[in-house]
Amino acid sequence: MKSKVNIKTIQFFVMFLFVFQVSYSQVKIGDQAPEIELKNVKGDTVRLSDLKGKVVLIDFWASWCLPCRKANPDLEKIYQKYKDKGFVILGVSLDSKEAAWLGAIKKDKISYPQVIDPKNWNSKIVESYAVDKLPTSFLINEVGKIVALNPSHLQIEQALKP
Repeated sequence: MKSKVNIKTIQFFVMFLFVFQVSYSQVKIGDQAPEIELKNVKGDTVRLSDLKGKVVLIDFWASWCLPCRKANPDLEKIYQKYKDKGFVILGVSLDSKEAAWLGAIKKDKISYPQVIDPKNWNSKIVESYAVDKLPTSFLINEVGKIVALNPSHLQIEQALKP
């Protein structure tokens, strides 16, 4: 009987530590957005910090992710509507194959900036944003603070109002 109590106590403790670690590492609304520094389709380095002064939607996605691909046309429409009003989308691909990533950009007719993380799910960027599923997006205000997680179109529009 005593060993059952000890096992349950240990299981509870391990579960508590896991939940604490996950909740501790999750970025939250109001946090400064962690830096992103990755290569774009031309091989040039793009930094999130270079977009300061704009409202940025960071969209984590991949060519093999069907919900991501389904969302791309809507994201493109939003980008086209607001790109001249200080809004940019930064697509962060977790593809392992650059050719698949580039093919998806072309096929989906994505014109907003795209970068690829060659470390995929093992990257520090994925870890710093606590991305655990795709698609996942973060809305960043002009000063680099996270204002929404997986924002709706309405939240994006509200963030762009003067």
